[in-house]
Amino acid sequence: MLALGGAGAVALAGIATAANASTGDTATDLGTLDAAEANALAAGACMRLTTEQIEGPYYIDYELFRKNVVEDRTGIPLLLRLRAVDAVTCRPIRNSAIEIWHCDASGVYSGYTGNGNGGGGTPTGRPPSPPPSGTPTGPPPGGGGGGHATPTDDLTWLRGIQMTDHQGFVTFRTVFPGWYTGRAVHIHTKVHTGGSRTSTGYTGGRTCHTGQFYFAENAVKATEGIAPYAANTVARVTLDEDMLYPGTGTQGGLLRLVYDRRGIEQGVLGSITMAVDPTASNEGGGSPGGSPAPESSPSPSA
Repeated sequence: MLALGGAGAVALAGIATAANASTGDTATDLGTLDAAEANALAAGACMRLTTEQIEGPYYIDYELFRKNVVEDRTGIPLLLRLRAVDAVTCRPIRNSAIEIWHCDASGVYSGYTGNGNGGGGTPTGRPPSPPPSGTPTGPPPGGGGGGHATPTDDLTWLRGIQMTDHQGFVTFRTVFPGWYTGRAVHIHTKVHTGGSRTSTGYTGGRTCHTGQFYFAENAVKATEGIAPYAANTVARVTLDEDMLYPGTGTQGGLLRLVYDRRGIEQGVLGSITMAVDPTASNEGGGSPGGSPAPESSPSPSA
C-alpha cells in the first residue's frame, strides 16, 4: 500500500499513460481527458447545471486551506482534479473556493469517529474518540438524511478547501474513500463564490453549489480485497442502489477515473467539471432528491 508521497506520487504520475478509464473500456490518459474537456468548453458546449445534493450530517466548516488532506489516513492514493465553470458562459470560475470532505477507508469521518462508519460500527485500527459529556450520538445509520450531527472529536483528516486557479481548477491529494452503512462510496463538495481568502479562512460570498462525487462500481469493487478496505465488514451499497445518486453520470457527480486495472492500489486519478451558477446560493439543506431550495440571500461566511 502506497502513501501519498514518494513512491505513491510516482505511481500516480506513472499510471496516467497506461490506464483505463473506469467509465469506459478504452485506454486513455489524464492529458487527453483535459484536452477533450477544454475543447468542448471552448466550443461553447456548456454543461447542464451540476445536480445539487444534500450537505449530509458530517460537514464541518474548518476551512483548512491545503492540497494534501490525508494526514494519518491510509488507503489507495487518489489525486482529485476538480474544475468549476459557469454553466451559462462556460468560462472557468476563478478565485472561487472548492471544498471537499469524505470518510476514510473504513467508512469513518473525522470529527465523527464516535459514530463509527455511518452509525453501523467502529473505525478499524483505533478506538473512537469519546464524545463530550451529554453529546448526542449523531444521525441514524447511513448518514443519508439532512440535518447536522454534533461532532464527537476535533480530528480533521480528509477535509480541505482550495482556491481555484485561472482555469477554474483545484487538485487534492487524498485517499480512495471507503463505505459505510446505507451509502455508496462518495465524496462531498461545496463551491464557494463571491468571497475571498483571508488569514482566518474564506470570508464573504455564498455557497453556490453543494454536491457529491461518486465512483464507478468496477473501481470500488477493485478495492474490496485490498488493505485497509478489506477489513470493512459493512455491507456495501452499490451505485445503482444508492438513495441519493441521481443516475445522471457527470451531471450527477460521477467522477471520471483513471487507474491501472492490473493494480488499482497503485493509485487513482479522478476528475470532474462542475457547471454551476456562481450567483446562486445552495447550502445543501434540501431533500435527498437533489433539489434543495435556494436561499434568498448570500451567507455571510462560506
